[in-house]
Amino acid sequence: MAQRTEREERTDRTGRTDRTGRTERADALRNREAVLAAADALFAASSSPHSVSMDDIAAAAGVGKGTLFRRFGDRAGLIGAVIASRLEPLRKAQDAAASAPRQRVLDLLDAALRFKIENRNLMAAAEGAGLGSPYQAAHYAWWHETLRAALDQVPGVRAADFTAHALLAALRADLVAHLIDDRKMTPEALRSALAAHLDNVLGSSSGPPESTPKEA
Repeated sequence: MAQRTEREERTDRTGRTDRTGRTERADALRNREAVLAAADALFAASSSPHSVSMDDIAAAAGVGKGTLFRRFGDRAGLIGAVIASRLEPLRKAQDAAASAPRQRVLDLLDAALRFKIENRNLMAAAEGAGLGSPYQAAHYAWWHETLRAALDQVPGVRAADFTAHALLAALRADLVAHLIDDRKMTPEALRSALAAHLDNVLGSSSGPPESTPKEA
């Protein structure tokens, strides 16, 4: 009888192939999704997102804390992965959207604002984990480039690159949290204020359809 390989021995003992095998990759994917879902839920439920620890996330996901550090590097890396995961459906929707340039600008800003409102705890945790500068965040380059490209198509807009940065600066997570949580501004009022701010920056729009945010 032929001598069995070390890989076959491992498969019999563990019921799965080694780290490069298909089962291991499937397990790794499930663990990653479980960690992201657990972290997302904990940050959303906590009134003090800074208190959500790696131990809490590992326990909620049913994995060892070492798994978190191996896959995400540190707490900041994990929070960044959660943000990227939450943004992915929104990015796909925006990439597929087709509208007039000015409406496109408003839709992009409104989508970004709604994301900041809905994920205030997560964004606060990101700032506390050393991800406070939006310009260093992985998703910021996409927001800025997509907005800049839309602004380039709006008649009369000059310095589209800077204008995109300036408009995104009005949506910083700490400002959104201050207006919603401290000043008790409603999300609807904040979205309307953003549309008015865009009119101030670009000049009044030619008609109501392009001066009011679309409903979510």
